[in-house]
Amino acid sequence: MHGGGPNVTPGGGLAQEYKEENLELLSNGLVHLTKQIGNVAQYGTPCVVAVNRFHTDTEAELKMVREHALKNGAFDAQIAENWEKGGEGAVSLAQAVVNACQTPSDFKFLYELEQPLISKMNIIVQKIYGGEGVEVSEEIAEKIKNLEKQGYGNLPICMAKTHLSLSCDVSKKGVPTGFKIPIQDVRLSAGAGFVYPLAGTISTMPGLPTRPAFYNIDVDTDSGDITGLF
Repeated sequence: MHGGGPNVTPGGGLAQEYKEENLELLSNGLVHLTKQIGNVAQYGTPCVVAVNRFHTDTEAELKMVREHALKNGAFDAQIAENWEKGGEGAVSLAQAVVNACQTPSDFKFLYELEQPLISKMNIIVQKIYGGEGVEVSEEIAEKIKNLEKQGYGNLPICMAKTHLSLSCDVSKKGVPTGFKIPIQDVRLSAGAGFVYPLAGTISTMPGLPTRPAFYNIDVDTDSGDITGLF
């Protein structure tokens, strides 16, 4: 997807490009993985990459992703098959995480809690997303100011944003630059202890299908086998 392939639609089938070996397409998208490894490194902790293996993946593709991760700052990168094999499929990944946890690190937060809310938002956009900062209207700026007046300015930020792009434009794949993140609202979770800006057109309600997936799931009472999970 980040390599320039067809869009992936939730609930829809994968395009043929994703079902066949395409090392060029995969290679083009690895810049996004490099960015995410760098994001973890900003916190001063080792990064372990889980490479999910699916039945359409080839050994050459898995090898390319793993080697790229290791060459670009990952502490380790392991093939993960736990979605299919359960715990047995994640033993090597789990061991890599254990090894990473036993490695000395210098953990640090991205920002100081005492910084203004808008500054913390800008830091997230600049350091994690690679953008220029946030865009806020006068109305949103006033809401932020009121939250700080009410004593919530020292809370951390939890950005509510699409996961399909580092920006808010889902068509911008890879590692886009030169963008700003528009903030449509800023809300408070006082009990949980954070402020969450709504970036772009993100919705806080999960989108559910008209026909729930459980209709496809069944259990064979004789063998105990479960069908319809995938």
